[in-house]
Amino acid sequence: MTAPEPTNAQVRLRPEIAALPPYRQGRPAPANGFKLSSNENPWPPVPAVERAIAAAAAEVNRYPDATALVLREKLAQRYGVTADEVLVGAGSVSLLAQFVLAAAAPGDEVVYSWRSFEAYPGLVTVAGARSVQVPNRADHGHDLDAMAAAVTDRTRVIIVCSPNNPTGVAVTRDEFERFMARVPADRLVLLDEAYAEFVRDEASVVGSELIGRHPNLVVLRTFSKAYGLAGVRVGYAIGPVEILDAARATAIPLGVTAVATAGALAALEPDAEAELLGRVDVLAARRDALRDALIAQGWPIPAAQGNFVWLPTGERTVEVSERLFEAGIVARAFPEDGIRVSVGEPESVDVLLSVLKELV
Repeated sequence: MTAPEPTNAQVRLRPEIAALPPYRQGRPAPANGFKLSSNENPWPPVPAVERAIAAAAAEVNRYPDATALVLREKLAQRYGVTADEVLVGAGSVSLLAQFVLAAAAPGDEVVYSWRSFEAYPGLVTVAGARSVQVPNRADHGHDLDAMAAAVTDRTRVIIVCSPNNPTGVAVTRDEFERFMARVPADRLVLLDEAYAEFVRDEASVVGSELIGRHPNLVVLRTFSKAYGLAGVRVGYAIGPVEILDAARATAIPLGVTAVATAGALAALEPDAEAELLGRVDVLAARRDALRDALIAQGWPIPAAQGNFVWLPTGERTVEVSERLFEAGIVARAFPEDGIRVSVGEPESVDVLLSVLKELV
């Protein structure tokens, strides 16, 4: 049997996927610079977490518990739900993908604010659904009234990001309650709270207070930011069992590793968690001081409730981003919109303020 003649024919791919820009991480920081592009926690793991991860790594020849049952039980106890009402995934973005796949089919619509988390458009496209992007308000926060008005018969999912990534503005408790009252009960609402631990505005919505109150609401959290576990990928969702079961059916099997589960469990132990949340307090205070200093320089910085600040640089975005890079600061630039700068080491704040003072 002879081999087929080679041809120039291309493999047939979905055109919308072939045209979709892949998710790209920020470029590496220059030598002696600061990587402030990924909203990472600047501290290394606390010793107890590091030990737990190392111990789990010694058994990576074995498959992990596919359901992360022990972690789900721990979280269920914390939030007053059953383990079946908790879903653990490889970071909150992985969970978002599972829920969109579970609810939105080709031709359906997913509503979210824009600009918001840059992964949302790709997740929707991969599911075959259509994005309905509702512009942010002038203060860079969600326009929940406009989002509710954008819901149609084709809408299957609405994503609310609070605090909003990358602009930092949180949704208030009252805004969210009014929004939920307007959204039909058969449409899935995902409250993405990846930065919830950094919120200091008492008027902001708190997803854990809403658990069990809305049959169409799922709350998502992550261990990547406040708990400093970005490198092992673990997050969780809390919501009605039937919705979580549908998302479980869309998951890639064994997506959450034993190393990730061990790290998360260790981070939830009282001593370790107290140390980690103490670090969050430091970052939140540093964020507020940075925002105040930038406003004093003349930058129109919106409310900041994550571990980052938003520079609305518009058409100057590339210019400002390059100047920051030349000074050793790698930030996340969104051309024509603005720049998200993570709050990192205290030394980075001094460099950032020095550069931006010249550019305002």
